[in-house]
Amino acid sequence: MSLRVVVAEDAVLLREGLVELLRRFGHRVVAAVGDAQSLVTAVTVERPDLLITDVRMPPGDADDGLRAAVGLRLSSPGLPVLVLSQYVERSYATRLLDTGGGAGVGYQLKERIAAVADFRTAVEQVAAGGTVVDPEVINQLLRRRHDPLERLTAREREVLGLMAQGLSNTNLAARLFISEAAVNKHIGNIFTKLDLPVDTDGHRRVLAVLAFLRA
Repeated sequence: MSLRVVVAEDAVLLREGLVELLRRFGHRVVAAVGDAQSLVTAVTVERPDLLITDVRMPPGDADDGLRAAVGLRLSSPGLPVLVLSQYVERSYATRLLDTGGGAGVGYQLKERIAAVADFRTAVEQVAAGGTVVDPEVINQLLRRRHDPLERLTAREREVLGLMAQGLSNTNLAARLFISEAAVNKHIGNIFTKLDLPVDTDGHRRVLAVLAFLRA
């Protein structure tokens, strides 16, 4: 069955490659766009059988593509979405899978596109209402179902513990006898390892402390 597909990918070469692959599969690409705003417009106008989108896209170059896809899934629950990502990011996968009861969704690493037959299967399964999650994403999800702090180094745990006490970065540096730049690096690593979404930057310190308290 031929599908009507919207492709959203800001990297021009990859976008064109996806378009060509889909055409080879016998599907019709009704729109190929490079930013989240155009993604929403294309889906609203074209009402495709499938949306394929990158996670990180303009205009914010954060998780704009994913947030647009999640919003569209909430407003149009039957919209199948296949998300492509360069990295395994648990928060992205779980946010996507939480929509629509997990039906008609997929989360694949971009490197899997090279396995053309598998990519074609993923496209068609998601469009048919199935759920396709990259094996590496599943492995990450299973490994992280336990204590989220297990991924932190001893120093990062120490930094997070002091953050929970309300210490500022300056006070943290003084307490640990390290530079503020080192403190900032540790905190950035903590945010990454705890899978705190990039669009909540102003609240990530609070979320990290909550994770520490829960653990």
